[in-house]
Order: sequence, then C-alpha cells, then structure tokens
Amino acid sequence: MLQLSSAQAAGQVARLRDVRGDLAHAYGVALTRWMGDRTLMALGLPLVTQGHRPAAEQAALYAQGRQPLAVLNRLRKLAGLPAFPVGAAEAGRKVTWVTVSRHMELPSGALDVGMLQADGTVTWPTDALQKFSRLMMAADWRIRWGGDWDGDGQTTDEQSPDFPHFEVPK
Repeated sequence: MLQLSSAQAAGQVARLRDVRGDLAHAYGVALTRWMGDRTLMALGLPLVTQGHRPAAEQAALYAQGRQPLAVLNRLRKLAGLPAFPVGAAEAGRKVTWVTVSRHMELPSGALDVGMLQADGTVTWPTDALQKFSRLMMAADWRIRWGGDWDGDGQTTDEQSPDFPHFEVPK
C-alpha cells in the first residue's frame, strides 16, 4: 500500500497548518474515504501540494507561461523558488490564472492536491482529481473545485480550469 515518507508526512502537516480549519478538515475526511477504497488508491495517494502561498510566489507562478524565461527566473528567485533550466518546457506552461488567489490568505482558503504515485512521482490526473473533488464536496458542501467553478457538474465548460484547486468561501 502506498504510504508517505516521514519527510512527505511532515510536509503535509506543515502545508495543512496554514490552511483554514474547515478546509483542512474536509481534506482529511476526503482523504480517509479515498484511502479506504482500493480502486481509488490505485489512482494514487492524494497529497496537498500547496496551501498558503505568499504574494511573491503567486506573482512568479502567474508569470509562468506569460513572461520570458529571464523574467520568470528573476521572479522565482525573489519568491525563493528554484529557477527553471534554460529552455525548460515547463516554464511555458501556465499554472495559475489569477494574480490574487485564495492561497495568499493566511490561513489559506485554498489548497491544491496532486496524486502520489507508486514510483514516488506526483501527478495531477484530471480523472483522479475529479473523483477526489466529489469526496471533498461530500465532506463540506461549501467546497468549490477549480475543475468545475460554476458547479454544474461539467468540466468542459470552464474557461480557466484548475483541476488541483479546492477552496472554501470567505
């Protein structure tokens, strides 16, 4: 069975410490239900990849896919993030759609989830995140999932989908 290393577990505790209690609780309920289902666990183990995000980090992430590599790396350095290697394809991929995010609140009103795989990598598969979103929303009806901002049960009608993102209202 897939388990977190002690370092990964400590990272989860640290990320959840800076997340609103109601959101952290919903994540815990959803995670427990996920872990109790072998079919879901075959898709990976959900982990919080981001909770609170300082403004400088949000600015650097917003620049990704929008600014030249030199500008992006300067912003990443200011935010304390590692630079992208020259020519990195990842530097051209947009990862956030907004300059101001619920992640910037402290405690954070948002968290991002990825799936830890058996080989130790973290992935963000849409199908698994959609399944996890159902558990999150069952744990707290106020949860908004970035894969279905308008809450109509459809992911194909979203202009700015953010499948790893979950948030609660202010």
